[in-house]
Amino acid sequence: MSSKEKVCRDCKRFVQGNTCPVCRQSNFSRSWKGTVLIVDPEGSEIAQSLSITVPGKYALWVR
Repeated sequence: MSSKEKVCRDCKRFVQGNTCPVCRQSNFSRSWKGTVLIVDPEGSEIAQSLSITVPGKYALWVR
């Protein structure tokens, strides 16, 4: 876990700016565990089970 990276608490996507590009929220956490990289959300069973619709890097657990 890297304490420098922040994750959106709503959609669990890793974010670098002040707002999340997926859900447009600004509710972030630096406490997270596990990562998953989604390339093709429509063809990925993992993305479907996690309700991910946009490609990107996501955390599996966010506090």
